[in-house]
Amino acid sequence: MKKNVLVFGLIAGIIVDLYVIALAAGYNNPNYVENMWLGYGSMIVAFSFIFVGIKNFRDKYNNGVISFGKAFQTGLYIALIGSSIYVVTWLIVYYAFIPDFMTKYTAHIIAQTKSSGASLAEINEQKAKMASYTEMYKNPLMVIVLTYLEILPVGLVIALIAALILKRKIKNEPQVVVANNL
Repeated sequence: MKKNVLVFGLIAGIIVDLYVIALAAGYNNPNYVENMWLGYGSMIVAFSFIFVGIKNFRDKYNNGVISFGKAFQTGLYIALIGSSIYVVTWLIVYYAFIPDFMTKYTAHIIAQTKSSGASLAEINEQKAKMASYTEMYKNPLMVIVLTYLEILPVGLVIALIAALILKRKIKNEPQVVVANNL
């Protein structure tokens, strides 16, 4: 199982990293809404390899049989590996290439709130919320936690769905009835 999980986890991580690298490359003029959709789309494409990994493990290494628990465990490990690669890449990109991300993102959110016709109280509430996120982003551990919270739930949902779809009980073997001649 280790090799299977590692291979498909690495594939998932590489696919989702392509999005992070593209985000960093085009960051001079970010479109946050489009980036959000592309980001979650890349996560879904990357985590589609959870299905492939579970099916591969079931069919090639487990004689075509897998319980829900083992299927979910396999999917969970693939999601954890892919998510971890994403988190490490985001840390590198954030600290090395776009350390002003939270400043620009906060300005975008506040401008969006104002343009939506929000009241002064709502604008101030949004400012406080974004100030809290900006403060959290000053701590690398919080950046790690927030980044995992962004990607890992997607992987867990896909692992759950894949485990439900791909579970397969022990194959029924034909029973041989032996007649007893007395």
